[in-house]
Amino acid sequence: MSHETVYQALYVQARGGLKREVQTALRTGRTRRKARNSGEQRRSRFSDPMVNISERPPEVEDRAVPGHWEGDLITGAYNQSAIATLVERQTRYVMLVHLEGNHTAETVRDGLITTMNTLPEHLRGSLTWDQGSEMAAHKSFTIATDMDVYFCDPASPWQRGSNENTNGLLRQYFPKGTDLSVYGPEDLEHVAQELNGRPRKTLDWDTPAERLRDLLLTN
Repeated sequence: MSHETVYQALYVQARGGLKREVQTALRTGRTRRKARNSGEQRRSRFSDPMVNISERPPEVEDRAVPGHWEGDLITGAYNQSAIATLVERQTRYVMLVHLEGNHTAETVRDGLITTMNTLPEHLRGSLTWDQGSEMAAHKSFTIATDMDVYFCDPASPWQRGSNENTNGLLRQYFPKGTDLSVYGPEDLEHVAQELNGRPRKTLDWDTPAERLRDLLLTN
């Protein structure tokens, strides 16, 4: 017999005088069982519902179609500064977003919108992010860019594998514990160009810049 069964029996019997005795005896002082939410019932941390990565279309998963991006923040000392990082899944092309002053949901949203709107429409397919609070304004981002946002499961960084790998490379330029606010847009562009100019084995030793150039020329 489980402890839950025992509690349920006590609460069912807790009526009249027995109710007062149960209330006195139980540490919680309650005479009704408090419902417990399962993981599936847990409330979204955002006011606008999230779309889970499990609902992401197959063509995004297998990288068959370009224009689908993974994103995240890398943060600086004491979590006071941040840079938004974006990686296109098929070409591994990197874009870095300068976040001036803070990394609130509104600042991140505006930075992502500005950056994504520099791309042609066929390269603005979707964005996959984790469940960080910086993406609380995901609905207005989608409205502004026409890009669906898919959210990874909690504590599952491998679901954004390309972005995680890129963030590791970026720490060579932006070490942990440093103040990222000292880097301006020009600095971020220089770093992105260096990463995009590296030949990649996964791209048959092409560079991300070459792969993106080909996509721009063929559309």
